Amino acid sequence: MTNSSHASIGLLEGKVAVITGAGGGFGRAATQVFVREGARVLAVDISGAQLAVAAEFGAAVVPFHADVSREEDVESMFARALQVFGRVDAVLNSAGTLASRRPEVTLEEYDQLTAVNLRGLLLCNKHAVRAMVLSGGGSIINVSSVGSLNTEERASIVYSAAKAGVNSITKAFAVQYGAQGIRANALASGFTLTEKNATAQSDVIRQMSAKSAMRRAGRPEEQAEVAAFLASDRASFVSGAIIPVDGGWSARLA
Repeated sequence: MTNSSHASIGLLEGKVAVITGAGGGFGRAATQVFVREGARVLAVDISGAQLAVAAEFGAAVVPFHADVSREEDVESMFARALQVFGRVDAVLNSAGTLASRRPEVTLEEYDQLTAVNLRGLLLCNKHAVRAMVLSGGGSIINVSSVGSLNTEERASIVYSAAKAGVNSITKAFAVQYGAQGIRANALASGFTLTEKNATAQSDVIRQMSAKSAMRRAGRPEEQAEVAAFLASDRASFVSGAIIPVDGGWSARLA
């Protein structure tokens, strides 16, 4: 007979996750969902907002300041997770920088958008593997974009190229480290009403929201729920996948 007073076991019960970009948007929503599902989280951000996130979501969250484009910061990030929690089971790489399309690609734009979106993500994957193999493997979830799959007229060319690189890195890590128990997947997110996107002009929000087959924008927590599944043992045979979480945008011809 089941005792209804017992709380159900969370999807991520007993797991430790490192979440970058945890100060806001997708990363903050993921921190909340992961904690709700039983995980302990190292909440990483460069802004300082990780302190408020840790205070809001309780003792299961430890804040950490890092610039993921710097390898020494990434090394310290994982060292801290191992020091505090003793293991790393999942890594969600949601730290990123945004820019709208410019009339002409510049080196300034390239440096701005690849430092975190591509180099930083590569460094996080590299050091995630080193940390996770110590306890038999784990799950890497990289945040890509629907703009990596085709062309979006409002997206920066360099941003889309960097996110296409994220897809390639994800597949390469899945193949190279799969035998060591590492799974790697990417979320190709569609237009999502993060704090930053919500400040866009109303006509822009309407236009971007209408691109979804569902005719609405996504919510950060909708992305976070998919990330939690990928971090869990229920996704134990899912690896090397690029998963659009875009309300059907990428399924449309126009």
